[in-house]
Amino acid sequence: MLSNLTGWHFLIILVIIMLLFGAPKLPGLARSLGQSMKIFKSEMTPESPPTGTDTVKPNPATPVAPSPTESSLTEARHVEPPAKL
Repeated sequence: MLSNLTGWHFLIILVIIMLLFGAPKLPGLARSLGQSMKIFKSEMTPESPPTGTDTVKPNPATPVAPSPTESSLTEARHVEPPAKL
């Protein structure tokens, strides 16, 4: 379908676009189209680390044992049940 389009067809389409949007709005329209295409292309490329930055992995934090609290110390002590009378 698009293979039948010639230069005249594109010229007519361009004139229609100019009539619809107006000449002053065309640069803004082209700029936004270019930015959209740039964003689309950047999203389609695989992720790569940004250039110029060091990719240093931080050392993993060593796990720290929790310090005993007063409540855990009292639970650890053996407490005799009260004597029955």
